[in-house]
Amino acid sequence: MSGRLVCFGEMLVRLSAPQGEMLLQTPRLSAHIGGAEANVAICVSRLGGSAAMATTLPDNPLGHAARDELRRHGVDVSALSYAPGRMGLYFLTPGAVLRPSEIVYDRAGSSFAEYANAAPLIAALDGAAMLHISGITPAVSSKAGEAALTAVTAANQKNIPVSFDGNYRAKLWEARRETGAPILRKLLESATLAFIDERDIALVLGQTFADRNAAAAAAFKAFPKLQRIAATTRATHAVDAFSLGATLHHRDGTLTQARPLELGNVVDRIGGGDAFAGGLLHALLKGWEAEDALAFALHTAAAKHGQIGDASHASEAQIRALMADGGKDVRR
Repeated sequence: MSGRLVCFGEMLVRLSAPQGEMLLQTPRLSAHIGGAEANVAICVSRLGGSAAMATTLPDNPLGHAARDELRRHGVDVSALSYAPGRMGLYFLTPGAVLRPSEIVYDRAGSSFAEYANAAPLIAALDGAAMLHISGITPAVSSKAGEAALTAVTAANQKNIPVSFDGNYRAKLWEARRETGAPILRKLLESATLAFIDERDIALVLGQTFADRNAAAAAAFKAFPKLQRIAATTRATHAVDAFSLGATLHHRDGTLTQARPLELGNVVDRIGGGDAFAGGLLHALLKGWEAEDALAFALHTAAAKHGQIGDASHASEAQIRALMADGGKDVRR
C-alpha cells in the first residue's frame, strides 16, 4: 500500500521557556508550530512520503504562519479552512534534574474548537491511502469531536484505512469534566491501526489488564476492524535520559518488538510519540515488513528526542544512517 496520508486535528503554537528556566522566569519564550496530527504529517513528508493536513485555522498572522510551516515541509495544505477566532496555544516548561516538564494549555475557544470542519477533509480523502486522527481532537471540544466522528465515518465509507493515536490528554478532559471514553471508543471502532497502550485500552473498555499482551488481545476482540496496535515502552532514568523500545501487536496474535534504545542528554521529548507514529506510517505505507518498519519508527522517535521543536525534520536517509552506525561520529 502506498499513497497520501491525510491528517486531521488542531494545530497549535508552542511557547517554551529557555532550558533550565521556569515559565517566564525571564521574559523570553521560543515559538514553535505544532499539534499531534500536524507533527505526523510533517514527519511523513520529511521522510519522503506524501501527506496532507486538514484543519481549521484562524484567518490571521498566526494561522497563516501555521499554514506556511506545513508548506515549508512539503505538506499539502489544500484541505485547510479558515474561521474567526484565535490560535490554540500551549506553554512548555522544560524539565531539569528532578523537575519534570510541564505543559499549560490555552486553547479554549480556538478557531478549531469552535469551527472544526470535516468537509475539506472528506474531499481530501479521495485517492488517499490512510486517514490519521488522534484522541486529542474530541478532547478539544464537542464540535471537534463531531468532526472527528464524521471524518472516520467518511473514511470507512470510502474504504480508506484509519490510523488512530490515543494521545490521551487528561488536562483537556478534566476541563470538560469528562473521561472521553465513549467517543474514544467510537473512534477506535473505526481504526485499522491504533497507537495505544494498555492504559488507553483500559480506559476505553473499562477494564484492567495484567500486561500489554492481555490488553491487546482484549482490544482485538472488542474492535473487529483493528489489525495492528503499536506502542512505545519508556523506562525513565532521568528527565533527560530514557530507554525507549517499541511493540507492534498483530490481530493474528503475533508480536513484533524493537530492541530498546538508550537515549541520554535528551533535548526535547515533545513530539516523540508523533515521530514514532509518522515513522511507522511512512514505513507501512511503503509496504515494509513489520520488523523493519518498527525499528525504523523507533529510530525516528529517537532522532526527534535530539531536536528542538514539535515535529521531526529527519529524512529517511538520515534515519537509515542512524540505524546503521548510531550517528555518534562527526560526518565530514
